[in-house]
Amino acid sequence: QVQLVESGGGLVQAGGSLRLSCAVSGRALSSYSMGWFRQSPGKEREFVAARKWTNSRTYYADSVKGRFTISRDNAKNTVYLQMNSLKPEDTAVYYCAVGSVVAIPAEANEYDYWGQGTQVTVSS
Repeated sequence: QVQLVESGGGLVQAGGSLRLSCAVSGRALSSYSMGWFRQSPGKEREFVAARKWTNSRTYYADSVKGRFTISRDNAKNTVYLQMNSLKPEDTAVYYCAVGSVVAIPAEANEYDYWGQGTQVTVSS
């Protein structure tokens, strides 16, 4: 069974940086597309970033483009989300997800497995 465990969340001041990690077990990461989503209280889960395993192309939400970077380390079976220039509106629970067939990276239901989430809080 595939399991995902996120880490790296926390409290940071506006303008700061955090790097989220998502350790994947039970299956080789190299055969999955991966994504990061986030959810704030009272809001729906929204797409943040994704990378398809078929062509390694990356995708970003407009709100994070130029500030966030998704990457993977296949040797460590880990997905990362580097977040720079953080803003208070980035405050949310961040979830990583992987999927074997992801045609539309921004669609949450394209992904097969999800982590439990990690809280990111950005203070102004």
